[in-house]
Amino acid sequence: MTQLLTDTLPQPATPTLSRFSRNVLDWSGILLVATVWVSAALFGLYILAFYAAALYEGNMERWNEVLPKLYERGTTTATSGIGLHFATGGIILVLGSIQLIKAVRDRFPALHRWIGRLYVLSSLLAALGGLTFIVLKGTIGGLVMNLGFGLYGVLTFVAAIETYRHAAAGRMEKHRRWALRLYALAIGSWLFRMDYGFWLMLADGLGHTRSFTGPFDQVMAFFFYIPNLLVAEAFGRARQYQASTALRLGASLLLLSATGFLLIGTYYFTRYYWGPEIVGWLMGT
Repeated sequence: MTQLLTDTLPQPATPTLSRFSRNVLDWSGILLVATVWVSAALFGLYILAFYAAALYEGNMERWNEVLPKLYERGTTTATSGIGLHFATGGIILVLGSIQLIKAVRDRFPALHRWIGRLYVLSSLLAALGGLTFIVLKGTIGGLVMNLGFGLYGVLTFVAAIETYRHAAAGRMEKHRRWALRLYALAIGSWLFRMDYGFWLMLADGLGHTRSFTGPFDQVMAFFFYIPNLLVAEAFGRARQYQASTALRLGASLLLLSATGFLLIGTYYFTRYYWGPEIVGWLMGT
């Protein structure tokens, strides 16, 4: 599962403490990836349940409960674009999580390739749908949010193209690096909700306004995906070097802290927000 994150070059025998630190780092990575997998998959199902259900019921005003002015009458093209963005966004969260599972890649390579093609196509459509909405209508947060979300869409589009291009050419190391970047972008919409949820709970929404133009909102226009890319890049580069024991133990502590943070967030979001929508969708109520 963690090959994209934890592959290293062959290394000679190491002392006991060094082996221990490497094992701790490996298991910390496994726990983090498993947590991200479950949480992102749940959020992907929630996206499909909430937005698809609203569309099916003809009650698209519900979209505005999450972000005001997503749906307005008389903006058919923009609404179609954002609808496409949400539908394919839910798909890529679920499929992207499957692509991280090493057992699927090793035992079912054909399935991995076909899921990968659908994953890349969905990523391209999600990016184009979101960019269409921004160009035609703009975001509620104005210029800063337009720039942040617009850059997010462009980077997702580029990462999807590069992921497929290198796979098709057989450049698997570059393919894995771009696939990791694409997944780091894909989980951005999930982290956007997570970050806002924790901020509202811990800081009572300090710096956030209803129009999404406050200081916190302007930071979040970029923060929900740029740190993800930096982490993905750091992991990709770290595979090329032999880290020290202290560095591995420090990285393990950070990974375990992030895992705990995400587990708490996933529990509360699933219990109070995602879970009821998903259950209602699956039960047809």
